[in-house]
Amino acid sequence: MIQAFVALGSNLGEPITQLQQALQALASCPQVGKLRCSGLVRSPPWDGSAQPDYYNAVAELSWQGDEPLDLLQAIQQIETAAGRKRHAEHRNAARTLDLDLLWFGGIRRDGPRLQLPHPRMLDRAFVMRPLAELAPTLVMADG
Repeated sequence: MIQAFVALGSNLGEPITQLQQALQALASCPQVGKLRCSGLVRSPPWDGSAQPDYYNAVAELSWQGDEPLDLLQAIQQIETAAGRKRHAEHRNAARTLDLDLLWFGGIRRDGPRLQLPHPRMLDRAFVMRPLAELAPTLVMADG
Protein backbone atom coordinates (compact mmCIF):
# COMPACT_ATOMS: atom_id res chain seq x y z
CA MET A 1 0.00 0.00 0.00
CA ILE A 2 1.22 3.48 -0.88
CA GLN A 3 0.67 6.49 1.38
CA ALA A 4 -1.11 9.36 -0.38
CA PHE A 5 -2.56 12.73 0.57
CA VAL A 6 -5.61 14.30 -1.06
CA ALA A 7 -6.78 17.88 -0.48
CA LEU A 8 -10.52 18.45 -0.21
CA GLY A 9 -12.30 21.76 -0.67
CA SER A 10 -15.82 23.06 -1.20
CA ASN A 11 -17.57 26.43 -1.19
CA LEU A 12 -20.94 25.86 -2.92
CA GLY A 13 -24.08 24.22 -1.62
CA GLU A 14 -23.45 22.49 1.71
CA PRO A 15 -19.63 22.41 1.83
CA ILE A 16 -19.20 20.45 5.06
CA THR A 17 -21.72 17.80 3.99
CA GLN A 18 -20.04 17.54 0.58
CA LEU A 19 -16.64 17.04 2.19
CA GLN A 20 -18.07 14.31 4.44
CA GLN A 21 -19.65 12.61 1.43
CA ALA A 22 -16.37 12.82 -0.49
CA LEU A 23 -14.57 11.12 2.40
CA GLN A 24 -17.20 8.37 2.43
CA ALA A 25 -16.77 7.92 -1.32
CA LEU A 26 -12.99 7.72 -0.92
CA ALA A 27 -13.37 5.16 1.86
CA SER A 28 -15.59 3.04 -0.39
CA CYS A 29 -12.96 2.80 -3.15
CA PRO A 30 -11.71 -0.80 -3.20
CA GLN A 31 -8.08 0.35 -3.49
CA VAL A 32 -8.28 2.48 -0.32
CA GLY A 33 -7.09 0.95 2.92
CA LYS A 34 -6.53 3.18 5.92
CA LEU A 35 -8.15 6.62 5.65
CA ARG A 36 -8.04 9.51 8.07
CA CYS A 37 -8.85 13.18 7.73
CA SER A 38 -7.56 16.41 9.21
CA GLY A 39 -9.76 18.99 10.84
CA LEU A 40 -11.48 21.59 8.68
CA VAL A 41 -9.91 24.90 7.72
CA ARG A 42 -12.10 27.79 6.55
CA SER A 43 -10.43 30.16 4.11
CA PRO A 44 -11.29 32.90 1.63
CA PRO A 45 -11.05 32.17 -2.11
CA TRP A 46 -7.44 31.73 -3.24
CA ASP A 47 -7.63 34.50 -5.84
CA GLY A 48 -9.57 37.00 -3.70
CA SER A 49 -12.65 36.80 -5.94
CA ALA A 50 -16.18 37.48 -4.69
CA GLN A 51 -17.35 33.98 -3.84
CA PRO A 52 -18.14 32.15 -0.58
CA ASP A 53 -15.36 31.02 1.75
CA TYR A 54 -13.99 27.51 1.26
CA TYR A 55 -13.92 24.68 3.74
CA ASN A 56 -10.76 22.63 3.30
CA ALA A 57 -9.22 19.49 4.72
CA VAL A 58 -6.61 16.90 3.81
CA ALA A 59 -7.15 13.14 3.77
CA GLU A 60 -4.35 10.64 4.29
CA LEU A 61 -4.96 7.27 2.75
CA SER A 62 -3.22 4.07 1.86
CA TRP A 63 -3.68 3.11 -1.80
CA GLN A 64 -3.35 -0.37 -3.24
CA GLY A 65 -1.49 0.07 -6.50
CA ASP A 66 1.52 1.97 -7.72
CA GLU A 67 -0.02 4.22 -10.40
CA PRO A 68 -1.03 7.69 -9.15
CA LEU A 69 -3.19 8.26 -12.25
CA ASP A 70 -5.53 5.55 -10.95
CA LEU A 71 -6.07 7.53 -7.74
CA LEU A 72 -6.45 10.74 -9.76
CA GLN A 73 -9.17 9.08 -11.85
CA ALA A 74 -10.96 7.89 -8.70
CA ILE A 75 -11.00 11.36 -7.13
CA GLN A 76 -12.14 12.98 -10.38
CA GLN A 77 -15.06 10.53 -10.50
CA ILE A 78 -15.97 11.55 -6.94
CA GLU A 79 -15.86 15.23 -7.98
CA THR A 80 -18.11 14.56 -10.98
CA ALA A 81 -20.60 12.62 -8.85
CA ALA A 82 -20.74 15.64 -6.50
CA GLY A 83 -21.68 17.93 -9.38
CA ARG A 84 -18.25 19.42 -10.06
CA LYS A 85 -18.14 21.28 -13.35
CA ARG A 86 -14.73 22.22 -14.72
CA HIS A 87 -14.32 25.57 -16.45
CA ALA A 88 -11.06 25.91 -18.36
CA GLU A 89 -11.42 29.69 -18.57
CA HIS A 90 -12.22 30.01 -14.83
CA ARG A 91 -9.66 27.80 -13.13
CA ASN A 92 -10.45 29.16 -9.65
CA ALA A 93 -14.24 29.21 -9.99
CA ALA A 94 -16.45 28.34 -7.02
CA ARG A 95 -17.13 24.63 -6.80
CA THR A 96 -19.19 22.00 -5.07
CA LEU A 97 -16.12 19.84 -4.55
CA ASP A 98 -12.44 20.09 -5.34
CA LEU A 99 -10.13 17.12 -4.75
CA ASP A 100 -6.42 17.43 -5.48
CA LEU A 101 -3.83 14.69 -5.29
CA LEU A 102 -1.03 16.29 -3.28
CA TRP A 103 1.47 13.52 -2.68
CA PHE A 104 1.71 9.86 -3.68
CA GLY A 105 4.38 7.78 -1.98
CA GLY A 106 7.10 10.33 -2.66
CA ILE A 107 6.80 9.88 -6.43
CA ARG A 108 7.80 12.85 -8.56
CA ARG A 109 5.87 13.36 -11.78
CA ASP A 110 5.60 16.24 -14.22
CA GLY A 111 3.03 15.14 -16.78
CA PRO A 112 0.19 16.84 -18.63
CA ARG A 113 -2.50 15.31 -16.37
CA LEU A 114 -0.66 15.12 -13.08
CA GLN A 115 2.20 16.83 -11.30
CA LEU A 116 3.53 15.35 -8.07
CA PRO A 117 3.99 16.60 -5.51
CA HIS A 118 1.23 19.12 -6.21
CA PRO A 119 3.07 22.16 -7.60
CA ARG A 120 1.20 24.83 -5.63
CA MET A 121 0.57 23.14 -2.30
CA LEU A 122 3.51 24.77 -0.51
CA ASP A 123 2.02 28.20 -1.27
CA ARG A 124 -1.35 27.40 0.27
CA ALA A 125 -1.83 27.55 4.03
CA PHE A 126 -5.28 25.96 3.61
CA VAL A 127 -3.45 22.85 2.36
CA MET A 128 -0.31 22.92 4.47
CA ARG A 129 -2.02 23.41 7.85
CA PRO A 130 -4.22 20.31 7.59
CA LEU A 131 -1.39 18.35 5.94
CA ALA A 132 0.92 19.20 8.86
CA GLU A 133 -1.79 18.03 11.26
CA LEU A 134 -1.71 14.57 9.66
CA ALA A 135 1.98 14.30 8.76
CA PRO A 136 4.12 16.80 10.69
CA THR A 137 7.34 15.05 9.69
CA LEU A 138 6.56 14.54 5.99
CA VAL A 139 9.50 15.64 3.85
CA MET A 140 9.08 16.56 0.19
CA ALA A 141 11.53 14.98 -2.25
CA ASP A 142 13.59 18.18 -2.42
CA GLY A 143 13.81 18.44 1.37
